[in-house]
Amino acid sequence: MTTNGNVSFWYAEDGLPAPRPALAGDLEVDVAIVGAGYTGLWSAYYLAKADPSLRIAVLESRFAGFGASGRNGGWLANTITGGRDGYVKSHGRALVGDFQRMLNDTVDEVIKVAADEGIDAHVNKGGELLVARNPAQLGRLEAMAAEQLRWPEDDAVRLSAAATRERINVAGALGSMHIPHCARIHPAKLVRGLAEAVERRGVTIYENTLVTEINAGASGAPAAAVTERGTVRAAHILRATEGFTANLAGAHRDWLPMNSSMIVTEPLDAGTWEQIGWEGCETLEDFAHAYVYLQRTADGRIAIGGRGVPYRFGSRTDMDGATQPKTIKALTGILHEMFPAAGGARIEHAWSGVLGVPRDWRATVNYDPATGLGFAGGYVGTGVTATNLAGRTLTDLVLGRDTKATVMPWVNRTVRRWEPEPVRWLGVQGMYAMYHRADAQERDGRAATAPIARLADLVSGR
Repeated sequence: MTTNGNVSFWYAEDGLPAPRPALAGDLEVDVAIVGAGYTGLWSAYYLAKADPSLRIAVLESRFAGFGASGRNGGWLANTITGGRDGYVKSHGRALVGDFQRMLNDTVDEVIKVAADEGIDAHVNKGGELLVARNPAQLGRLEAMAAEQLRWPEDDAVRLSAAATRERINVAGALGSMHIPHCARIHPAKLVRGLAEAVERRGVTIYENTLVTEINAGASGAPAAAVTERGTVRAAHILRATEGFTANLAGAHRDWLPMNSSMIVTEPLDAGTWEQIGWEGCETLEDFAHAYVYLQRTADGRIAIGGRGVPYRFGSRTDMDGATQPKTIKALTGILHEMFPAAGGARIEHAWSGVLGVPRDWRATVNYDPATGLGFAGGYVGTGVTATNLAGRTLTDLVLGRDTKATVMPWVNRTVRRWEPEPVRWLGVQGMYAMYHRADAQERDGRAATAPIARLADLVSGR
């Protein structure tokens, strides 16, 4: 029987973590961080490392790693959320090139910190493989290959169908792109180990402590994070709530909580793996409009994820990770299309979670020294690496340091808010309906990108 929910499969081996104490009343610290996922924990880690005298408190509504950090696909990738071209127009080619190199290096930074802190996150740096599975997808692959000539920082390599099959035997693969700056990780082991690492540096994590609003200080008073258990005042308050941002007072339309779902097989036998290959443990994605993302886990499973039901009316957020039966069926079907050899494997676990989507689909790191308020997020599902760079950037901003990180194009951006309901719900539902229809047309033999997908791009506002 398939386990559905219970946060995610990533907690199945070790179990959900024992709860840390909740906030016991009003508190005053130097830095308060709202959210104990990757962004909040990386921020705490680098702040404590830079200045051990800082009193730092992390406030978490459930437990460290409860959100996307403990549910994601385990891609430590070098992706610039929202793409590079928009930043080139606003900031120039040279700075965006620096931004890309910085994210490349961040992949290695996460790997190094995990090693230094004794975190066994099942890291395998096999790169990222993006595979075209039909002629229309192949056209988009060719366009990407041409585009990558302008971005040597990616070190991407175009692979033929035969070379693709030598890496991973994806049924019907017509070609692929390999980007070396990516590693497979175990998400929950990374976030659990990171939480323990920040505690060793003197940071206190308060769990089961829901922050309902964040207020700037008035007349020189410190800023305040208001919780159901007391008010935390601090010179600096950093919001790291990602897909749960809509639950905060005044932030309901800032980022849209997008749902993503995953399933994982039972461990596959040696004969099946011999047919599939995948010895390099590359992360895997296709060129569909409603794309899927996969990894080969350290214990020999295939984990595959996709959007499922993308958005709930009123920005309601999932809590315990259960996903819809039709989504499990759809992801299982795609898994079997890609890997017929795995057709007999039992689906052992299914789960879902939310990720934060800004209106322009680009991540942001903001900090206002006048109010002491900052935030980072909106990674649109590409945050496993970006959260580390965001945490280091927030550290520099809080400490008033002018560094290479603080001038990157995602710093202190202004992004318009999402439309009110029901426009928001209708737009997202319509957009993904069009993407799914486009994918169906292309699977049925359409040789070029379906026009309805281009209409969906316009609706999305990317």
